[in-house]
Amino acid sequence: MTKLPSTFSVSKAQPLLESQHSHDANICRQRASRSLTRVKSYPSRRENNGETEGRGSEEQITAFKQHLAASLLPSGSAAVGFGGYVGSSRLDSPLASEEFSDIDSEMAQHLKRLARKDPTTKLKALTSLSMLLKQKSGKDIVLIVPQWAFEYKRLLMDYNREIRRATHDTMTNLVLAAGRDLALHLKSLMGPWWFSQFDPVPEVAQCAKRSLQAAFPAPEKRLDALILCTSEIFMYLDENLKLTPQSMSDKATALDELQEMHQQVISSSLLALATLIDILVGSQLDRPGFESITAEPKHASKARATAISFAEKLFSSHRYFLDFLKSQSPAIRSATYAMLRSCIKNIPHAFKEENMKTLAPTILGAFQEKDPSCHLSMWDAMLLFCKRFPECWRAVNVQKILLNRLWHFLRNGCFGSQQISYPSLVLFLDSLPPKEIDGEKFFLDFFQNLWIGRNASNPSNADQVAFFQAFKECFLWGLRNVSRYCNGEDAINHFRVAVVDNVLIKLLWHDYMSFSSSKNEDVVLLRNSKDPSESSTQLVHKRAMDKQNIKYPKSDAQHLGKCIFEILSGIYFLDRDQLSAFCATFQENCLEIVKQTENIEKTENVEQIIQFLALMGQYAVLKDETWPLIHLVGPMLSKSFPLIRSLASPDAVRLLSAAVSVFGPRKIIHELIRNKGHSFGHLSYDGGEKLGQEDFLHIFKEIFTPWCLHGNDSSINAQLDLLLALFEDEYFAEQWCIVITHATKVESCGSKPGSLDSNQIAVLAVLMEKAREKLKERKVGVDFNHHQDCQPDHWHHELLDFAAVSVACSLPPYGTSDSQFIRAVLGGSTEDDQASFLSRDAMILIFKDVLKKLQTFIMASSFIWVKDAGSLLAVQAVDSITELESSINMLETAQFALEVLDGSFFCLKTFCEGSDLVPCLSAALFIIGWECNMANELVNSSDDQSMEITKARMNFGEALLSLRGKISNAFWQSLSIPSQKSLGNILILTIRSAIFKEDKVNANEIISLCSLWMAEVLECLCQDQYQEQNFLDLFLANSDVWPLWIMPDSGCAKRTASFKIKEVSIKTNTSGSHKFVAIIEKLISALGIDRVITVCGSNSLSPTKEASKELATSCFYSRAWLAAEILCTWKWEGGSALGSFLPLLCSYAKSGNYSPKEGLLDSIVNILLDGALVYGASGELRFFNVWPISADEGEIIEEPFVRALVSFLIILFTENIWGRDQAVILFGLLANKLFIGESVNAECLRILPLILSVLIRPLCSTVSGELHRDAFATSHEENQICDTIKDWIQRTLLFPPLTAWEAGQDMEEWLHLVLSCYPLTVVGGSKALNLERDIDPVERSLLLDLFRKQKHAAKSAAASQLPVVQILLSKLIAVSVGYCWTEFSEEDWEFVLFHLRRWIESVVVMMEEIAENVNDVIINRSSSDDKEVILKKLEHAALLLDSPCINVARNALYAFSLFSGLTELQNAEDADNSNPLRRERWDLVKDRIVEGILRLFFSTGVAEAIASSSYTEASSVIASTRLDHPHFWDLIASSVVDSSLHARDRAVRSVELWGLSKGPISSLYAILFSSKPVPSLQFAAYFILATEPVSNSAIINKGTTYLVGNTTDTCDIDSSSEEGIQLREDISCMIEKLPYEILEVDLVAQQRVYVFLAWSLLLSHLLSSPSSSPTRERLIQHIQESANSTILDCIFQHIPLELSSAYSLKKKDIEIPAELSEAATAATRAISTGSLLFDVESLWPVGSVKMASLAGAIFGLMLRVLPAYVRQWFSDLRDRSASSLIESFTKSWCSPPLIADELSQIKKASFADENFSVSVSKSANEVVATYTKDETGMDLVIRLPPSYPLRSVDVDCTRSLGISEVKQRKWLLSMISFVRNQNGALAEAIRIWKNNVDKEFEGVEECPICYSVIHTVNHSLPRLACKTCKHKFHSACLYKWFSTSHKSTCPLCQSPF
Repeated sequence: MTKLPSTFSVSKAQPLLESQHSHDANICRQRASRSLTRVKSYPSRRENNGETEGRGSEEQITAFKQHLAASLLPSGSAAVGFGGYVGSSRLDSPLASEEFSDIDSEMAQHLKRLARKDPTTKLKALTSLSMLLKQKSGKDIVLIVPQWAFEYKRLLMDYNREIRRATHDTMTNLVLAAGRDLALHLKSLMGPWWFSQFDPVPEVAQCAKRSLQAAFPAPEKRLDALILCTSEIFMYLDENLKLTPQSMSDKATALDELQEMHQQVISSSLLALATLIDILVGSQLDRPGFESITAEPKHASKARATAISFAEKLFSSHRYFLDFLKSQSPAIRSATYAMLRSCIKNIPHAFKEENMKTLAPTILGAFQEKDPSCHLSMWDAMLLFCKRFPECWRAVNVQKILLNRLWHFLRNGCFGSQQISYPSLVLFLDSLPPKEIDGEKFFLDFFQNLWIGRNASNPSNADQVAFFQAFKECFLWGLRNVSRYCNGEDAINHFRVAVVDNVLIKLLWHDYMSFSSSKNEDVVLLRNSKDPSESSTQLVHKRAMDKQNIKYPKSDAQHLGKCIFEILSGIYFLDRDQLSAFCATFQENCLEIVKQTENIEKTENVEQIIQFLALMGQYAVLKDETWPLIHLVGPMLSKSFPLIRSLASPDAVRLLSAAVSVFGPRKIIHELIRNKGHSFGHLSYDGGEKLGQEDFLHIFKEIFTPWCLHGNDSSINAQLDLLLALFEDEYFAEQWCIVITHATKVESCGSKPGSLDSNQIAVLAVLMEKAREKLKERKVGVDFNHHQDCQPDHWHHELLDFAAVSVACSLPPYGTSDSQFIRAVLGGSTEDDQASFLSRDAMILIFKDVLKKLQTFIMASSFIWVKDAGSLLAVQAVDSITELESSINMLETAQFALEVLDGSFFCLKTFCEGSDLVPCLSAALFIIGWECNMANELVNSSDDQSMEITKARMNFGEALLSLRGKISNAFWQSLSIPSQKSLGNILILTIRSAIFKEDKVNANEIISLCSLWMAEVLECLCQDQYQEQNFLDLFLANSDVWPLWIMPDSGCAKRTASFKIKEVSIKTNTSGSHKFVAIIEKLISALGIDRVITVCGSNSLSPTKEASKELATSCFYSRAWLAAEILCTWKWEGGSALGSFLPLLCSYAKSGNYSPKEGLLDSIVNILLDGALVYGASGELRFFNVWPISADEGEIIEEPFVRALVSFLIILFTENIWGRDQAVILFGLLANKLFIGESVNAECLRILPLILSVLIRPLCSTVSGELHRDAFATSHEENQICDTIKDWIQRTLLFPPLTAWEAGQDMEEWLHLVLSCYPLTVVGGSKALNLERDIDPVERSLLLDLFRKQKHAAKSAAASQLPVVQILLSKLIAVSVGYCWTEFSEEDWEFVLFHLRRWIESVVVMMEEIAENVNDVIINRSSSDDKEVILKKLEHAALLLDSPCINVARNALYAFSLFSGLTELQNAEDADNSNPLRRERWDLVKDRIVEGILRLFFSTGVAEAIASSSYTEASSVIASTRLDHPHFWDLIASSVVDSSLHARDRAVRSVELWGLSKGPISSLYAILFSSKPVPSLQFAAYFILATEPVSNSAIINKGTTYLVGNTTDTCDIDSSSEEGIQLREDISCMIEKLPYEILEVDLVAQQRVYVFLAWSLLLSHLLSSPSSSPTRERLIQHIQESANSTILDCIFQHIPLELSSAYSLKKKDIEIPAELSEAATAATRAISTGSLLFDVESLWPVGSVKMASLAGAIFGLMLRVLPAYVRQWFSDLRDRSASSLIESFTKSWCSPPLIADELSQIKKASFADENFSVSVSKSANEVVATYTKDETGMDLVIRLPPSYPLRSVDVDCTRSLGISEVKQRKWLLSMISFVRNQNGALAEAIRIWKNNVDKEFEGVEECPICYSVIHTVNHSLPRLACKTCKHKFHSACLYKWFSTSHKSTCPLCQSPF
C-alpha cells in the first residue's frame, strides 16, 4: 500500500497540477465548455448591477475555475448542480467513456453503485470500495480520484450519518493508498474535505478529521494545504451558503429530510468558514488547531490577503450573515454567531458606520435568543463586539433593544444556559457604557430580574453554583465600580447603602430566612409589572397562591448562605462601614427569634441562623477571620443571652450551642463578658483577649452547669448539647467531674439514701447518650491522642459507676428512663460501638443482674425443656431465683433486662475472656426466642388464663427475636473459643431436651423447629470443620433414649473404631428417636452427607489452627452407625429411609465427593448384617413372591435390621453403585456364616433367602471384554457359587416332602433359600422366559427332582392345606416352570395346571362372594342405616379376601402366564404332536383358567360399582382392598388384556346372567374411574371397553336404538329428532357436563385423567363405527350440540404452545420441551393409526409428559373424527395469541397427515357416475369436482388450507355452463355447507353433495328453509309436509325454525303446522 509521505509538500504539487491541466487539452476544453452553465455567479450579477469594470480579469479567473471544475467531471456530462443533479433529475455519470477506460472495472462498478438512492446499497458499495482500496496499487487508485471527487461531494451531504461516516473511512483508505499522487487533485477535494471537518455529528466529524490527518500527519502540512487551496475552499463554501432545500435533491426526497440536510450544510459551512478565517487571518497564536506551529508558512501572507478579500466579499454579499440569524435552526444561528465573531475579530474594517445601524441592534439585542445551544457563540460575538466597537451603543435604543430583552433573558434563567451565561454577566457589566444607563436603578433592576430567574428552568446543582457565583461577582463588581456611575463620596455611599439594603438585606437575607417556611407555604417573589421601568426598587415578599409565582427549593439554602457570607466578607474588606446595616438586621432577627421561639415559623428560622453560623465556621474561622464574631455573633449573643437563660427556649439554646461549636466556648464566654460592659457574676471585662482557666471553669461550674442540668422537658436536650459544647479539651477532666458530681448529687429528702430520683436519671440518660454521640463524632477523622473526650476511659467516674449499678439492680417499678440510662453508659448498641463509660467491675455486676432476671423468666416457662435449659445457665444466678420469684414482677423485670440488652449487647464482647456471662446471656437469648417459636403452636389450645400468660411471654419472645436478628453471625464467631464452646453446649443440650421431652406440641412442628435451631447453631458458631463436627458429636451423643438400635463407641476419635448392638426391645416406644432421626435427615438435606455422616479432611469450611491439628491425624472419618440407625428407624414424620434418606446417600455415593477408601458403604452393610444376624429371628421374614424382592416391597419385612439391610443392598445394586465384585464378596461372607462348624447357623439361614434374592442378579451378571485372566477368575467364582447352590438343593432334598410338613424343622427356610437362587422377572408371560441365570444340566436335574418329589408326594398322600405349604408349593411350581419346563412331561404339566386352576378358582369364589355380599348390603339397606353403618358392613364384607390365598394365587397366576407364553412359543415353533405343550391338549383347561380370571376381574369391578351407587366413600372401601396386592392385580390385568374375544364375550354374558344390581359395563367403568385406582386394571378395563364385544354398548345408553350395519345409501335415512342419542351416565358427566373448574385443577390430577380416558373411549368408538352408520352420524351430531368444548381448552393446557410456533419456523437452536415433543408425536401417530391404545397404555404412572402425549393424541383424533366440532371451538376463541399458537401447532403436526389422508380417500373413492368426476392435485391441496348433466355443467374447486381442518376449506366455482346464477350460487353454498359440516371424510361430503344435486334433477323438492334437498348435517330428506301449502321440510330445520321463532306455524304460509 502506498502511503502519503510525511515530507510531502503541497507547494511542490503546483507544477504537477499545471501539467495535469495541460494534459489532453481537447478533453479539458470540452469539460470547460460543458461546465459554463454551472458557474455564472460573479460576471452575471455584476452585469445586472451595472458593474462592468474589471471584467477581463474576472473572466480569466472564472475560466480557470471552470477549467478546474471541468477536470472533476466525466466526459460528456451536462451542467451538474448540487450533489450531481440537473434540475430535479439525478445525472449518473457513465463510467464507460474514453477517459475512464483504464479504471479497474470492479472499482468502477462500486463507484456507479454510489449513485443509487438506497442507503444500504451505498453502504455496501463504500465498504467494498474501502476493501479494494487496501488491495490496489496507487497507480490504479489515482485514476478514480476525479470520479471519486464527484461522488465525494455528494456523499458528504447525504442524510444518512452512516453513509457519511463510511465515506470518510473510504477517503482515509484512498489517501493512504494514493500517496503523493493525490496532489494532482487536491484543490478539487480540499473544499468538501474542509467542510466535512464540521459535520454536526461528532462521530462523523471525527472520521473526517482522521482522513485529513492520514493525508497530512503534521499540523504544518495541513496548514500548507489550506493555504494552497484557500480560494477553492472559499468558493466551495460560498456555493454551499447559496443552496436552498429545493436545489439539493430530487423531488422523491421527503421535504423534512431536505430541510434537515440543508440546515446541516449551512451550519457546517458557516463553522468551516469562520474557522478558516480565524486560521488564515488571525494571529499566529489564535489559529485553532495550529497553535503549535511557530514558524510562519511560506505563502501565509498571500493566503491572508486572499482570505480577507473573500471574507469581505462574503460578508457583503450575504448581508452580514444576518439572514441566517432568522433561521429556525439553532445550529445555523449558533454557527452565524461564530461567523460574526470571526468577522469582528479578523475584518473589523468591514463594520462601517452605514452597516452599524443594522448590525448593532441585532448583536446587542441577541438576548432574545432562547435556545441555550446558541448562547456560547452569542456571548462571544456580543462581548467581542462591545469591546471592538464601544461606540456601537449609539446605534441602539438601550432601554428598548437591550435592557428589556436582558431583563426577560434573566427572568427566564437564561433559557437554560446558566453555566454559560452567568459567568459572562460580569464581563457584560464591564462593557456597558456608564452614560447609557442609570446606575442605581439599573443595578437594582438587574439583581431583581437575575434573582427572579434563578429557578426558572429547574436548575441543577452546577447551575445553582454558577448563579450564586455570578451574583456575588456582579454584586461586588457593582460596589467596587460605583465611581463609574456616581460622583462624590456621598453619592457613592448612598449607592452602596441602597444596594446593600435592597439587594443584600431585603432580597438575599430575607429570602434566606424564608427558606424555613417552605415546608408549609412557598415563599414567593412577585414578578414586576409588564414594563420593567414602572417597577419600584422595593422587593416584595409575600405568601401567595398565584400560579405565576416562583417557588424556591430548599436545597438552595446552602448556596445562598455561602453567597451572602462571601458578599459580607467582600464588603468587610471593601468598606466595613457598610456592614452596619446587615449587622443590625442580623441582631434584630436573632432577638426576635429568641423572644418568639414558640412560634413555628420562628422556630424554623433558627435552623437558618444555625446553618449560617456553620457557614461562618466553615469559611471564616478556618481563614482566621475574626470579624464575624466581633461584628455579628458577639454583639448578638451579648444582647440575647439574658433572654436565652431566662426563657430556656430550646431553639434559643440551640442558637447559643451553635455559636459555641463554631467559635469555641472560651471565645464565646469572653465575648459575653466583653460586650456586656458590666460584671458577669463576680467577673468583669478586663480588656484581655483571652479568658483565664480559673475564670472559665468558675463560670462553667456556677452558671452553665446548674442551668443546663436543671432544664424543663422541652429544653433539656438543647441545654445538655450546650453543656457538652462548652467542654474544652484541655479542661475536659475538670469539667466532666463538675458535671457528674452535680448530676448525681442527691437532693430529694424523700428518696432512699444513695438513690437518684427519676428526673436525675432522665437527665443522666440524655446526657450520656449525647456524650456517646459526641464520642462517635470525634472518632471520625480525629487523632484520639489530641482529644481527651475521644477516649472512653476518660469518661469513667466512680459516681457514674455507682449510679449505674444502683439503677440496674433496683427493684420494680422501673422508671421510664432507667433502661435508657443503663444502655447509654454501657454502650454496645451496634457492633462498632463497644465503648463503655463504666468500669469493667460495674459492667459485670450489671450483666449478672440482667442474667438473673432472664433466668427467672426462663424458669417460669410451661415447657419442660425450657426449664431444663434454664438450669444449664450460670450457677451463681440460680441461687437467688427463689427470692426473686417471690418479690418481683417477673415479666416487668424481664422486659427491663431486655431493654438493657437491646442497647448494650455488643459491649459483652469486651470482657468475654474468662467469664461465663457472655455464653449464658447469649444462650438465654436463643432459648427465649425458641420458646416463642414453639409457643406459637399452643396459642389456640390453652384456656383463657394460660392464654394471657402465653401471649405475654410470646410478645416478650418476639421482642427478643427482634434483638437477636440484629446480631450477625460474625459477632458469634468473634467470641472466644471457650465462650463459643460453652454457648454451643448449652444450646445443643437444650435442643435435645426439646426433642425428647416435649409432648405438648405436634411432632412435625418439633421436628421443623429443632432442625432449624440446630442449623442455626452450626451456622452461627462454626468457623471450621473441627468446630462443626464437635457440635455434631455433642448433638448425636448417646443417651438412654438415643440411639435406639446402634450405639457407637464414644472413645473412638474416628467414629468408626467399633460398634455394638444396643440391647433394646423391638417394641420400645420410639417416638423421640423418630423425631431425632427426622431432624437428622433435615440436617443432612441442608448440610450434605459429607458434613454429617462422612467427613473428609478437605471441606468447604476453612479450618482453624486447632482444626488443622485434629484433621491432620485422619484424612476422613465416618458416622456409618448413624446411617445404619436411620435405615433401621425406616419411617419417621415427614420422611422415610426409602423415600428420602437412601436417595441422598445414593447421590452422594455417585458424586465425586465420595471415595471408596472411606469405607462408608461397607461399614453400613457390616453394621446392618451384624444386627440382622442377632435380631433376624425375631420377626416375620417370609417373602411370598417368586421374583426377587424390590425396594418398594421392603415394607413387608418387620425386622428393622433385615429390612434396612435388604433395602440398602437393593439400592446399591440397582443404582450400580456396587457391582458383581461386591456381590461375590458378600455371597461368600454369607455362605461362610451359614455354618458354624458342622452345624447350621439358624439366624443366618433365616435371613439369607431375602438377602440372596437381592444378590442373585448381580451374581449372574457378567462383564464383557474382560481379560482372559479375569475371565478365568470369574468362571472360578461362578463355579463356586453353583457348587454352593447345588449343595443347598441336595440338603433340601434330604427333607421330607411338603405333604409331611412338621413344625420346628428348617425345611421352610432351606426351601426358601433354594428358590431365591432362581430369579424370575416381575413381568410374566413370554418375557419371563429370558431367564436371568443360566444353570447347568446337573443343577436343573436337581431342581426337577425337588419338584417331582413334591408332585409324587402330593399324589400319594393328601396334600397339606397349610398356607405355608401352599406358598412353598406355588413358588416351587413357578420356579420349576421357568427353569425346567423343557424337561417337563405331560404328567408334570397336568400336575401344574391342576394346582394353578385350583388356586385361582379359590380366589374367584371369594371375590364373587364379596360382590354378592356387597350387593346384599346395598340392596337390602334400610332407611335407618346411615353412612357409617353401610361403610362398616362393606368393610366386613371385604374381609373375606384372604391374604394367604391371594399370595398363593399370585404365584399361580405368574406360573400360568409362563405357561401361556410357552404354549404360544411352542405352537409357533413346533408342530410335533408329541410335544406335551401342544395347544389342543390344554385349550380346555386354559380357557377355564382364563374364564376364572375374567370372572375375578369383573367381580371386583361389580363390587365397586354397586358400592359406588350408594356413597363415594363406599367405593373407596372396596377399591382399597386391591391396593394391598398390586402384583396380583397386575397379573390379573395382563391376563385380561391377553384373553380371547370368545372368552371375554362369555365373561360378559355370565356377569349379565349373574343378576346383580350392576352389569359388566358398569363394573368396567367402576374400575376405570376408581377412586383408588390400580393402573394395570384401569388399562384392562379401558381395553375391554374399547374393543368388541363391549364397545358397541359402552358409549350409548341402552334406551337408545343402536343400529349396526353398513348402510351405504345415506340419502334415504330418516334421522328424525324424536329418536335422540343418550350417552351412558358413566361418561356423560365428563363429556356433556364437564365443569369449567377442570381448568383449575392440577395437570396430573385424577379428574383430568378420567376426562381424557372418557374422551379416548368416545373417539375410539366413533372411529371403529362404520362411516355410513346412521347411529354414528346421530352420535356425532349429539356431540357437536351437547359436548362441552372445555375439553379442548383443557387439552392445550398440557401442550406448551409457546415453542411450537418457533419450531414451525424451523429454529433449530430451540430445544423442544418433552411435553411438546410427545404431544406432537402422539397427535401424528393417532391420526395415522386411528388409535389411542398406545397412549393410554403408556399413560401410567401419570406424569406431565405422558398427559401431554395423551392430550396430543386426543386432539389429533378429534381433528380426524370431529373436525367440525373442533373448528367451531377454534372459531369461538377470542385470544388471538392462543389461536395463532394452536393453528401453528396444528399446521405443523396434524394437518399434513390429515390432508394427505383426505386427498388419498377422495382419489380412491368411486363415485360411479358418468355425470360426475373428481380430480385431485396433491401439490396444491386442491380437489376439482365436475358435474355435467345434459348441456349444463359446473366445476367446483375445493382448496384445503395449510391448517386444515382447523380452518374451513375454500370452495370456488371456476366454470359454469347453462346454470343460472341463482342455482350456481345455491349449489356452491350447499357444497360449502356439506364440506364444512362434515365430521367425516371430505369424500363423503362430496358424495352427499352429488346426491343432493341428483335429487334436484330428479325433481325432489328442496327444503324451503335450508334450500337443500339433503340436510347438511343429518343428511335426511325433507319429509314433513305442511297440510296447507304442501311444502316439505327437514325435521331438523323445522325444529330450529320453531325454537328460534317461538311459534309453530309454517314458514311459508304461516298456517298452524
